[in-house]
Amino acid sequence: MAEAKTYTGGCHCGAVRYRVTADLDGALACNCSICQKTGTALTFVPTERFDLLAGADHLTDYQFGKKAIHHLFCDRCGIRSFSRGRGPDGREMIAVNVRCLDGIDLAAVPIRSFDGRSLPVDG
Repeated sequence: MAEAKTYTGGCHCGAVRYRVTADLDGALACNCSICQKTGTALTFVPTERFDLLAGADHLTDYQFGKKAIHHLFCDRCGIRSFSRGRGPDGREMIAVNVRCLDGIDLAAVPIRSFDGRSLPVDG
């Protein structure tokens, strides 16, 4: 298991910026209808390990299906660098797009496939 480290990240234009403490021992590549189209690689953290530093006023919320996940994207550049929702245990969590973290060697992060397409309703 990787050691938890603090990273910064955000959208392409820089309007949305955040700091997150995460164990990058892996990320999920989901094949649900939105993740497949946006090409995200996600790691999940509790909300207390995530700080939005800038850009709250540039975030647009997109929800569909059960409306359980807030798919947030920058209203300037369109990048979806993180989402908010609840984990399987009901606790609030943040899904961070590892591709949006600064200075990450994505090739060094093991990416696991997740069959979100088979879930009853997209999130």
